[in-house]
Amino acid sequence: MTASKKAKAANSGPMRENIDAVAKLEHESVGNRTHSERIGERLAKAIGGLAFLCTNLALIAAWVVWNSRVIAGAHAFDPFPFGILAMTVSTEGVILTVFVLMSQNRMMRQSERRSHLDLQVGILAEQELTAALVMLRKLCEHSGVAPDAASAAVEDFAKATDIKSLDKELNQKLPKA
Repeated sequence: MTASKKAKAANSGPMRENIDAVAKLEHESVGNRTHSERIGERLAKAIGGLAFLCTNLALIAAWVVWNSRVIAGAHAFDPFPFGILAMTVSTEGVILTVFVLMSQNRMMRQSERRSHLDLQVGILAEQELTAALVMLRKLCEHSGVAPDAASAAVEDFAKATDIKSLDKELNQKLPKA
């Protein structure tokens, strides 16, 4: 398939509908943020940048230089061991941690929502495939096509999957954290 045909296919049909549906979900998720979540995310984005790090390092270096009496005539307001600086940096750390955690909590809720959606789509796909296998088997029986060695596997796949028993068995076999 050429690049122009791929582009044309992406702009129409089921692929376009899926892209639009995912984009709509993302827009709704962004639009449903609370005021505090919006502020927290802006702050988390700002503090996660190189500019914030460089500014902090420059301010701390200036504080240490000023209060170490390296500059002639500078009055030390926080002499070594820089207790005010330590308290200020600790307070800043606590406040920034809260904003980062707020942002992570929202991202975790969004991730869980996506996981639930993915699970639902997977279950629906499994149910559709099971129904297709049942119909295909009936068509083969009706047309007199003889079963082959793979028919046992097809029979297993044609049975509806019990999600609860699958989950229970998976939990038994996975390593405990």
